[in-house]
Amino acid sequence: MHKHVEWDDPGSASVERYYADHPQDYPEPHEGSIVSARFHGFTVRVKVAARVEDTSIGEVVALIAADNGRRQHSVDDVTLGDTVRLPDAMRAMEPRHPEADEDERD
Repeated sequence: MHKHVEWDDPGSASVERYYADHPQDYPEPHEGSIVSARFHGFTVRVKVAARVEDTSIGEVVALIAADNGRRQHSVDDVTLGDTVRLPDAMRAMEPRHPEADEDERD
């Protein structure tokens, strides 16, 4: 059974919005894909196990603070390992974190 999640609106980070001008390049999720959404100031990564219409169903594999890249085990009622439904309309591009830039220079 999956957990119901009220995802944050992806706004300008919307995957659908990003690919609106180039739908032929849109990477449709498939089993094994990692997709992301926003939830209470965190980026939630979901490993896709199944697809139903325009929705991915999968396991939460990461919860990352959008402002600094800090990882957590849970945020409110969403925890690593939970099975969730993520509609394509709620998918979001991941933000870049300063720590990621510093790691690339090493």
